[in-house]
Amino acid sequence: MTSDEGTSDTAVFLKSLKDPDIIERVRATIKNAHVFKLPPRQTVSVGWRGADWKEKVWQGTVKVVERGDMTAILLVDRTKGSIFAVCPVREGAIDRCVDSSRYFVLRIENASGRHMFIGVAFNERSDAFDFNAALEDSRREKEFEKNPLPAYSGPSKDYSIKEGQKIHVAIPKVAADEEYEHDHESYRTGSEQGQGTRSTVTAKRQGGKKPAGGGFLAPSSKDTPSRTANPTPAAQDAEKARPGDPFFGEPFSSSTFGGSNPFKDSSSDDPFFS
Repeated sequence: MTSDEGTSDTAVFLKSLKDPDIIERVRATIKNAHVFKLPPRQTVSVGWRGADWKEKVWQGTVKVVERGDMTAILLVDRTKGSIFAVCPVREGAIDRCVDSSRYFVLRIENASGRHMFIGVAFNERSDAFDFNAALEDSRREKEFEKNPLPAYSGPSKDYSIKEGQKIHVAIPKVAADEEYEHDHESYRTGSEQGQGTRSTVTAKRQGGKKPAGGGFLAPSSKDTPSRTANPTPAAQDAEKARPGDPFFGEPFSSSTFGGSNPFKDSSSDDPFFS
C-alpha cells in the first residue's frame, strides 16, 4: 500500500470494520498487555532487548483479527473498547526480542500511512505463545490459499460392484446344541479336575489313602460319644452319669446343685425357677 491517506493498510482495515458483509475472525484475545516506548537501538545486528524498556505508555487488550484477506493486530482500550493502535500484519511488521519470549516489537500505522515501532510485553509466557501461534496459523492458512495442493489427476479406479457380480463371505456356522455340549463338556472336565485335585490333597492328609464316598471325610474317632452312630459301653455309662441337662437329659432341679437353685431370685416368685 502507498502512504497516501485512505490507501494504507490501516485505512483499508478500519474501513472494513463498517462493512457487515465481511466475515471477521478473532484468532487471539490477550488482556493486560503493556506497551512501551522504545529507546534508541545501539546496533541493529544485536536486536531488541526488553530489559532496556523503561517508559510504559499504555496498557490494554491485544487482539489478532482477520477481516477478509487482511490480518491486523489491534490494541484495544480495556474500558471503552476503542482502538488505540493498528498493526497490519505483513513482512517485517512483528519482531521478537532477543532476551525474552514475552516481549515483541510491533510496527503500528495510522490511516495516513505514518508508522512507528512500539514494544509490547505480556505478563505470562502462555499469552505470548497464544499470540505467536495465532500469527503463525494465519500465515500458514494464507499461504495454503495462495498455493493449494494440486488435485489428483491420475487414473481413477472403479471399485463399484458390477451388475451380476456377487461377493462370497465364508462364515462358519455353529449349532446351538453343539455350543451347549461344548460348554457343558468344558465345565464337567474342569469340575472333575478340581474334584480330583481336592481328593489328592485329602488323601495326602490322611496318610496316602484316598477317601471314599466322593471325597467326603469319615467321622473322626475322637468325636464325642453322643455323635457316634454306635457308642461304646463306656460312653453309655458316661452319658448316664452326666448331670441333668435340658438338651441331653432331665431338666435342672434344686437337687442338681445340692438343694438350692442358683438361678432363683430370693425376691421372685417365678414358678419356672422354683
